[in-house]
This record gives sequence, C-alpha cells and structure tokens, in this order.
Amino acid sequence: MSPITTHVLDTAQGQPVAGLAVVLEVRDRSSWTLLARGATDNDGRVANLLPPDHDLTIGTYRLTFATAAREGFYPEISIAFVVADPGQHYHVPLLLSPYGYTTYRGS
Repeated sequence: MSPITTHVLDTAQGQPVAGLAVVLEVRDRSSWTLLARGATDNDGRVANLLPPDHDLTIGTYRLTFATAAREGFYPEISIAFVVADPGQHYHVPLLLSPYGYTTYRGS
C-alpha cells in the first residue's frame, strides 16, 4: 500500500510543528469523506495517514491542518491534491509561518 505522508515546519521559528491535528479526506462526487485523523509527531511528521484497511485509489484527496491554536492569520489550512498513480508515495509538506504558508509535492 502506498502511503500519504506530511511534514509541517514552522519557517519563522525554523522548527518542526509537533502535535498539529491533521485530517485526511477523499472527494466523493461533490462532498468529502473522512478517511483518517492524526497529529504530527515531535519531528512534525505524520508517517502514514491512510488507514490500513483503505487502498489508495485515483482521485482527489484533501489534508486539513488545524492551525487555529497557533498565532497567525489562518485558523486552518486545507490542501487538495490529485492521486493519479496509486502506486506512488504522496508526501505533502506544509511550510508554515504566522501570515503565510506554502506546500509542494515532496518525495
């Protein structure tokens, strides 16, 4: 099974963000279906958000990060992405600062 992973770094502090709640959903036509909930570890990572009983399939997925408890402008950050090849590993990092964020497809 191919994983969906993430890593959250606080670029203002130059440190990983530990304990940040993350939700993984998959698009089902016009709505989103919850697949998993997790939290970043002390290194700011979530090793695999995909539940063991769920095979990765082609489709649109969304990671939502609960950033409301952190000082800043964004109460939550949602990143939607397309899984085109279920055999690949999908790593979606989040670089976070109080008034901005960026993401990319990692490896």
